[in-house]
Amino acid sequence: MADWTETELSALRRAYASGTTRVSYDGKSVDYGSAEDLLARIRTIERAIAGTTRPLPVAGLAGFSRGDR
Repeated sequence: MADWTETELSALRRAYASGTTRVSYDGKSVDYGSAEDLLARIRTIERAIAGTTRPLPVAGLAGFSRGDR
C-alpha cells in the first residue's frame, strides 16, 4: 500500500472543487486526464485512509435447527 497523506488528499479535493485536473502538493505536481480520474483517485485514497483508521466491522453467522433432521 502506498503511503498517502491528508495533505495529498486535501490538494486533490481542492483541485476537484476548483475544476482543474492539475494537482500540486509537497513539491510534486500531477496532471490527471479528467475530473473522473481525479475523483477516482480521491475515492481510492479515502478508502485506504478509512481502512487504516477504523476497525472493520465484525460479522456474525446465525444458525438454527428444526430439531427433526
